[in-house]
Amino acid sequence: MTTGVAGSFPTGLGPNPGHPLPLGFVFRSRATKDEKAAVDQTSLTDSKQTRDPQAPKGRPTPKRSDAQSQRRSVANTPTTRKEASKRQRDDRRAALDKQRQALAGGDERYLPARDKGPVRKFARDFIDSRFNVAEFFLPMAVVILVLSMVRVGALQSIALLLWLVVIVLIVLDAILNGFRLKKQLAERFPDHNRKGAVAYALMRSLQMRRLRLPKPQVKRGERP
Repeated sequence: MTTGVAGSFPTGLGPNPGHPLPLGFVFRSRATKDEKAAVDQTSLTDSKQTRDPQAPKGRPTPKRSDAQSQRRSVANTPTTRKEASKRQRDDRRAALDKQRQALAGGDERYLPARDKGPVRKFARDFIDSRFNVAEFFLPMAVVILVLSMVRVGALQSIALLLWLVVIVLIVLDAILNGFRLKKQLAERFPDHNRKGAVAYALMRSLQMRRLRLPKPQVKRGERP
């Protein structure tokens, strides 16, 4: 066993060690430093190289308008429940305003679901293009009601007769309009869903022309 003296190697590291250490242990520190230097040099070289403008970036560059809209949407995203509720109320109010304007102007994009589609539009135009007995029901009902309140037997009898005549005329006119409309819908829209269109048109015929929604888009006598 070699004892340690000045200038001698420690045990196991002398010229003739009893248990030689592996070379990796001796040169590990130097190899590690060399590897790090090589990696840093490679990264520096890659960063200095000019990127080919035609090379793919992994994702498309967004348009300026898309990026701005995305930033606005992120900035306008509500952060509290109160803000979210306020945003929902504002959106609902805006949707109702658009729907109200569509009912007045006939814009198909914002009409309610029951009024959308070419079938419903044709049904509305069919009713609006003609005189319907049912649309005069309210004025006639007022006149008949006034006559029935007069304490004269003859006038009360006339009022009762007028009630019967008005009801019969409304029923006959509704049957005739329903039959004509159903026939024209079958001819013009054979591949569309026509369910409920006739009832929709007859309900519209009960309203006075100026009170109908959506507003009439055709004149009387103008065939759709």
